[in-house]
Amino acid sequence: MNWTRRTVSALALTIGVAMPALADGYAVDLFVPGSDFHGVHGLGIDPNGQLYAGSVIGQSIYNVDRATGKVGVEIANPDGMADDIAFAPDGTMAWTGFITGDIYVRAPGGTVKKLASGLPGINSLAYRSDGRLYASQVFIGDALYEIDTSGETPPRKIIEGMGGLNGFQFGPDDKIYGPLWFKGQVVRIDADTGDIETVADGFKVPAAVNLDSKGNIWVVDTALGQLVKIDPVSGDKAMVAQLSTSLDNLAIDDQDRIFVSNMADNGIQEIDPETGAVRQVVKGALASPGGIALIADDDGSETLYLADLFAYRTIDAATGAVTDVARMQADHLEYPFNARANKDHVILSSWFTSSVQVFDRKTGESLHMFHNFAAPQDAVELADGSYLVAELATGSLVNVSGEHGDTREVLIDGLVLPVGLVLKDQGVYVTEAGAGTVSRVDLANGAKTVVAEGLVGPEGIDIAPDGTLIVAEAGKQRVISIDPATGAVTELAASIAMGVVAAKGTPPTYVTSGVAVGGNGSIYVVSDVENAIYRLTPQ
Repeated sequence: MNWTRRTVSALALTIGVAMPALADGYAVDLFVPGSDFHGVHGLGIDPNGQLYAGSVIGQSIYNVDRATGKVGVEIANPDGMADDIAFAPDGTMAWTGFITGDIYVRAPGGTVKKLASGLPGINSLAYRSDGRLYASQVFIGDALYEIDTSGETPPRKIIEGMGGLNGFQFGPDDKIYGPLWFKGQVVRIDADTGDIETVADGFKVPAAVNLDSKGNIWVVDTALGQLVKIDPVSGDKAMVAQLSTSLDNLAIDDQDRIFVSNMADNGIQEIDPETGAVRQVVKGALASPGGIALIADDDGSETLYLADLFAYRTIDAATGAVTDVARMQADHLEYPFNARANKDHVILSSWFTSSVQVFDRKTGESLHMFHNFAAPQDAVELADGSYLVAELATGSLVNVSGEHGDTREVLIDGLVLPVGLVLKDQGVYVTEAGAGTVSRVDLANGAKTVVAEGLVGPEGIDIAPDGTLIVAEAGKQRVISIDPATGAVTELAASIAMGVVAAKGTPPTYVTSGVAVGGNGSIYVVSDVENAIYRLTPQ
């Protein structure tokens, strides 16, 4: 379906969304359609056969109709943040808040209750046959705990330093079967003693393990995109289905049908364990889009470069076709939230991993990965080959140079939540989400001149062909233009669903609301709420 040619009215009727309100002189279309979730992770099937899916960034648990793919919100943010979901024998649902470090439960017909907190990186969990609950920390910590199901006593640590026990399950022998993410192994763990036994190895990045009714062990390898069956006696492995990379979790129903989540595809697939046949239950074009940049090549073609959190993607500005350049876990990529581009390079930044990554724009090769920034929100490449990085946590613009990015010098500090950067002549324009301003900073001396103020949460920024600044004002859910000479603000589009609610303990800007401008003045704006991209075309 060519979404770029659909009319506004047809779009509204077809997808049931409210289209942006426009200023005179623009038309709008839904350039890349939206999707459910914001990256899909944990899966669980309740005793009635209902499938549930969790999203960390979306901070929600969703119910999914396995036949139709229809998705509804079961538990909304913030309590619904779920990296993994498990069900007790009595139907109680438990889940893990990876970023917040909380564990929640909800009994059938009951309300949400917090069982534990203070466990950052709490990732996977499972109930034992007697109803006892166990959970593991991964990435931020590396430990296995028993969780008091009454919530009255603190978690009891059983073992640590395992190597990343991700999605796990108890087997019929009442032992834990799970993957060690960083060791490429599937192991069996005695939850009483902490003893670990290797069941199978040789995986690249095993992400989750479940058992079927026959005792077969099923594994998803996120880096290879494979669903693998392990014989529980011999340990022999057999790949049953080749899927896309960035797999996260799996769930098996009472008929041994297997459901697998894919964070980069915002998708869930059903796999027949006998034939390996794959059926797509639900899928999105984008996962959790943020910052976006546009570059025109010599032949006049334009390409958008998108930080999609679980993938780095390009989008053909003529057709809307989306292409993967790199995907989480399979490629060298670290959860990008923002993107900048020039004729040679694409620069991705991630406050979550404190990193700035540089790609060759044409080949897609990762050239540099710089770490140890204080919540970098955006980065641009300067004429001398150095980089200017906006650090949210320090309120600084930092000049970064040297082969390994080791030479760093503050150009200016005192900024309040700097988010977006765009270069123009000998200066850089910066949006300060906390101050509600757009300013110009002189690259030679760091002198700052406020261009526009009184805004609410300005984030993404770009420059139109006529020299005006185009800004995504996330706090007012609109796109504005700013005359850099006078500071005059003009609303171009309102009622754009932007500004995903930030999780506790994360930057208030959370997922960047990005904008990019084409050569004919077309404006591409990201709806981080809908996981969509709208296009505003001058008439």
